[in-house]
Amino acid sequence: MDKNVGGLDRPLRFVIGATLLTFGYRNRDRTIGTVAFLCGSDLFATAVIQRCPVSAVFGIDTCGTD
Repeated sequence: MDKNVGGLDRPLRFVIGATLLTFGYRNRDRTIGTVAFLCGSDLFATAVIQRCPVSAVFGIDTCGTD
């Protein structure tokens, strides 16, 4: 599997993912908290593994020439 998450996209996914994870954890008793936690975990995971299946489907590659 080729990497397709890099550049500015990767740190943004880390920050937004961590923010959503924190918000979701603090509001875990509400539906919006659960949804935020799931979205945050997805963004955080794609930043860690540098692979996003949705970006792959649309042919988006933000890694550049690494």
